[in-house]
Amino acid sequence: MGRDFRWLLASSWTSNVGDGVALAAAPLLIASITSSPILVASGAILQFLPWLLFGLHAGAIADRFDRRRLVMFANAARAVVLAALCVFLVTGTSNIGIVLAVAFLYGTAEVFVDTAGSTLLPMIVQPADLGTGNARLQAGYLVANQFAGPPLGAFLFAAGTAWPFLLEIVCVSLAVVLISRMARTPVPSRGETGERTAVHTDIAEGIRWLWRNPPVRMLVIIILAFNITWAAPWGVLVLYATEHLDLGAVGYGMLTTASAAGGLLATFSFGWLERHISFAALMRIVLTMEVLMHLAFALTSIGWVALVIMFFFGAYAFVWGTISTTVRQRLVPAELQGRVASVNMVGVFGGMVIGQALGGVIAETWGLTAPWWFAFAGAALTLVLVWRPISQIVSAKPVLDETAEVQSSNEP
Repeated sequence: MGRDFRWLLASSWTSNVGDGVALAAAPLLIASITSSPILVASGAILQFLPWLLFGLHAGAIADRFDRRRLVMFANAARAVVLAALCVFLVTGTSNIGIVLAVAFLYGTAEVFVDTAGSTLLPMIVQPADLGTGNARLQAGYLVANQFAGPPLGAFLFAAGTAWPFLLEIVCVSLAVVLISRMARTPVPSRGETGERTAVHTDIAEGIRWLWRNPPVRMLVIIILAFNITWAAPWGVLVLYATEHLDLGAVGYGMLTTASAAGGLLATFSFGWLERHISFAALMRIVLTMEVLMHLAFALTSIGWVALVIMFFFGAYAFVWGTISTTVRQRLVPAELQGRVASVNMVGVFGGMVIGQALGGVIAETWGLTAPWWFAFAGAALTLVLVWRPISQIVSAKPVLDETAEVQSSNEP
């Protein structure tokens, strides 16, 4: 799919190795400093709080500037924040306040990296190649972030608290170098007047466009609804695994590994699925499997059965994520990609916050399987409501066919 895609893919995979290392090392660092459940939980909250605070602004900024350079600058900022953390760790002056502040700053920079980065693929490949491109980017996330990174991060942390973060600096810095090899991406159009408006005006414009575009609006609503139902049991998954399934800490880790393994299987089959099954049919299939997965988890009390269920969850979740991203990118004009993507991500993390809060209350009141029953009922109702609109989403006219121009320097 061209030279620029290869550089983007290499940069994404490299940065995902660093993020995977942090996925294990960051909680271990916090737990080594404090045993307070509130402070430990605060570290997890800081993973999505920056999205709720700055997600929409990141989308507006991505639609104002050279998106490739914005990714480079934000990744460089992450490397600087990590370097400061390493200084505190090596000198023995770190404390929980510093670590949480670093987590927040790092997460804030990551919002800008992910938002601007998500707009690059439609600028460098043809619309017909978006599905394959997104699948390969997602494969990098699964391999580097979910499989390779966390064990490496835990191993390096055992060798010394600063080592995993030093490696993360190397990965993030290398990602900057790799993406710099891409041809310069054009700055999104400012419309007929070319005048720069206030950021909040740009945000409002993006939200209005999304609200007035029924297919994209419905897609975002579907993602929000299914994230609420999914996050309800996911927030108490560790308790469900250790107490209800009696899997222990190792078994809990095996659940997430099984999910990643299923996702990897889907990466190899996605091309065949895309060629032989329509996107509308695939979307209905994977959302139906989501409903059935919730029911299966609610009914089982056997550990190995839960592992099998989680494997298939990882497979269809990968397919859903790839398809939904591809459909959105095809429908949104180039100059609005950042803002619409940011609204979508705010919906994702907002749904997770709402769902986890509901799941905690439901589990506390009715037991550890109750969130799965809630998720089953909520997802089933949502699926019935969106079954027909899915066809309208997929059949909508791809805006990118008319507005996007693939750079001539990106010829294979």
